[in-house]
Amino acid sequence: MRLHYSGPLPERIGFLLLPRFSMMAFFSAVEPLRIANRISGKALFEWRLISLDGEPVTASNEMTLVVDQPIGSVEMASLALCSGFEPERHLDRALMGWLHRLDQAGCALGGLDTGGFLLAAAGLLEGERVTLHWESLPVFRERFPWLETSDELFELGERRFSCAGGAAAMDMALEMIARRHGATLAVAVSEQLIHERLRSHHDQQRMSLARRLGSHNRRLVEAVALMERYLEEPLALAEIARQCDVSPRQLQRLFEHQLGATPRQWYLNLRLERAERLLTETGMSILAVGVACGFGSSSSFARAFKIRFGYSPTAARRQAQRR
Repeated sequence: MRLHYSGPLPERIGFLLLPRFSMMAFFSAVEPLRIANRISGKALFEWRLISLDGEPVTASNEMTLVVDQPIGSVEMASLALCSGFEPERHLDRALMGWLHRLDQAGCALGGLDTGGFLLAAAGLLEGERVTLHWESLPVFRERFPWLETSDELFELGERRFSCAGGAAAMDMALEMIARRHGATLAVAVSEQLIHERLRSHHDQQRMSLARRLGSHNRRLVEAVALMERYLEEPLALAEIARQCDVSPRQLQRLFEHQLGATPRQWYLNLRLERAERLLTETGMSILAVGVACGFGSSSSFARAFKIRFGYSPTAARRQAQRR
């Protein structure tokens, strides 16, 4: 799914399916290609399903797909890595070597959903801009702080591509179809998919904060936005109130009335939810996770975490490893 393509048709795209991959992201990427072939009456695209060993792969929804081949071939214009939770656990020497051979052969490499973790761990995203699902972006930034990231729907470049997964894979495929074969075909494909409009990569992944909160109160939205921005180095509530042009008491009433929680509770829960994702999706030490979520000591982090989730950070890490 490279930005431009001038080779022979059909354009060959490989999909590497890793265990527990996101079925929705995969189907969202493939179905626009199938429909484009049907509407145009031509074989514009051809796709091959690939697994590490050539055996069927089970997705995160427990459905299993039969693949066409194991890793090894380099005869494709693009390769999309389709993964889910804990993507890096599948990156061994054989896979890393194959990805580097594909890159040397001119194949564009990309990730759907969390596929960017594999490319980053393989050293194949240097100098590139990458996006992932909004829930995975903080984890990725902690794991690879030197890489440039965005929170847009997709990034489509000459050598690399990435998308947030889910329906964003459809938007990326539609953009690719429009660039190759015209906006008319892309719109026709979009209508077949009952997709309201062609979203550009500048569209945001998440609905607006006001819609997520169920409130259009400007000061409340500003306060929560500040909290989400400053998780590693939490702001004092008095500072948040000052920046939102309200008194601390007004801020307290606003949160309790609109969100059913105090500002302190809401802010703490945001930090703990991020900590839970870091514990289950990265290999960061428990101490490092606590620091990354604004806790001054491991004991205060462990205490708050257990009150929130009912088990300790150590237990959360062990559960993730067992899964």
